[in-house]
Amino acid sequence: MTRIRIANAQFWVHDQDEALDFYTRKVGWEVRADVTMEAWGFRWLCVAPPGEDGPALVLMPVPEQPMPDAASSARLSDLVAKGAGGTLFLETDDCKAAYDELSSRGVEFNDPPTVQPYGIDTSFRDPSGNNIRLTQVLEFDPGRH
Repeated sequence: MTRIRIANAQFWVHDQDEALDFYTRKVGWEVRADVTMEAWGFRWLCVAPPGEDGPALVLMPVPEQPMPDAASSARLSDLVAKGAGGTLFLETDDCKAAYDELSSRGVEFNDPPTVQPYGIDTSFRDPSGNNIRLTQVLEFDPGRH
């Protein structure tokens, strides 16, 4: 079977520069790609945790006219702001330490790290409204439901 892997995931963002600042300065990630295709007026912007070889997060601007129409663009922008654009699930070895570190850089969390059946979990949103969950997965006990 041919190997297929996830290369990138994508969030719609209202402002690429604001999103770039948030993910690099507050979350501590690095830029993987920042390329503007002048002919199309399109900017391909990707960020990821430093030193990680896995997928990057594409910070894609909410599309405007002519594709889609103005009303559809406005609806999409509103849905993103409400957190309906999707969720990015991050994993860490120490949720409390990551919470403290990110909080010190200005990330505003929705809730403190909380013990759940699957691990220790917290969440925050980016400036556009996208959801990010941060989880420390604990060892699964099949005898515990």
